Amino acid sequence: MFSKRIWTLVSLLVVMALVLAACATPTAAPAPVETEAPVAATEAPVVATEAPAEPFVIGILTVGPITDNGWSTANYLGAVYAQSKIEGAELIYAENVNSAANPNTTAAQFAEQLLDKGANVIIFNSDDMKDGVTEFTSLHPDVPVIWLTGDFAWEDGKRYQPDMKSQSDVFSKMEYGKMMAGCAAALTTKTGKIGFLGALINDETRRHAAAAYLGADYCWKSIRSETTPIDFKVTWIGMWFNIPGVTLDPTQVADTFFTDGYDIVISGIDSTEAVTVAKKFRDQGEDVYAVQYDYEKACDVAPDACLGVPYYNWGVDLLPIIQSIKDGTYTRQFVWSDPDWSDINNPDTSSIGFKKSDGLSAENSALLDQFIGELAGGLNLWTGPLNFQDGTEFLADGVEATDQQIWYLPQLLEGMTGDSVTK
Repeated sequence: MFSKRIWTLVSLLVVMALVLAACATPTAAPAPVETEAPVAATEAPVVATEAPAEPFVIGILTVGPITDNGWSTANYLGAVYAQSKIEGAELIYAENVNSAANPNTTAAQFAEQLLDKGANVIIFNSDDMKDGVTEFTSLHPDVPVIWLTGDFAWEDGKRYQPDMKSQSDVFSKMEYGKMMAGCAAALTTKTGKIGFLGALINDETRRHAAAAYLGADYCWKSIRSETTPIDFKVTWIGMWFNIPGVTLDPTQVADTFFTDGYDIVISGIDSTEAVTVAKKFRDQGEDVYAVQYDYEKACDVAPDACLGVPYYNWGVDLLPIIQSIKDGTYTRQFVWSDPDWSDINNPDTSSIGFKKSDGLSAENSALLDQFIGELAGGLNLWTGPLNFQDGTEFLADGVEATDQQIWYLPQLLEGMTGDSVTK
């Protein structure tokens, strides 16, 4: 049992502990923890993106329908080629831009419509559109315009327009293609009579008809070694294609050629009447042929009746110009391009080609290749002595024509039959 002294000590210690507890500073109660209100669910944050790029729009006006299997088809497909190679490019067009199909609308008004639809560059595809080019560029001097067959941008040309800063001209030296056409005709003819189905009369058509004659005359004399002159006749219908009641009917003109003993007809118009009529005569047992124009597949209408077709690859020259417009590096240009003589049928490099058809014999095909090789090697058929149709001198012996003399040929050449100017 504890002693009294021990209980006394324990009692004192308890009392002292109580006293100390009573004197201690009270501890503040902990503050309640404040929590944020629950965060409401939200949509995923929006990531900033660039707005879609505006399309680069190429506009083209075609004088005829884009399905003519000739000039307008070739022009349109050239624009399609350029559009396909340019990132983000789109193509819009207006066809039948001529006074017969649309007598109350000018080329300039059609161009305004394309501009309203967002066109960044507008292509005019015919010499007939020169007034439209002039009017449109005067109203929109900063809108790039490409005039196929034109010469307003040619500083050495007769129609140079120095104030048209945004206008360029594009053409190819189809004179070479026409020489090939003339040669194919001369190699094939059995009568020595070649007809040329011409469009309307201007500088372009005169020099193309003359080039066909030069090719025919050379191959007749130098490859076939014929001594009698070749009979080369031109008949103009009055427009690029048939307009009933306005032009001569190209079907009737071709028919007359064949009836009169011309066994080859070279087409210089935008459509395929020459080869269609040749097929009709062949179906009747006649040994006749045609040479088509403009479009690579023009002979597909009647391959057996066709010797071939000199054609355009417009995209070769259009692409770099239109690309420069999109890139902001565009400068005004005049383009009159040569074929790619290493391969005239390369669609990416040669603006001029010649596609042979089933009517051309294997022997004559080889001889035509020989002639093309001579042209590639520097043969210049625009070399004197050459006279104009009226007998006046065009080029003295050994003199080569300048580009200006060829482009602005004022008459057909001596040896050709047909009108040189519109009567």
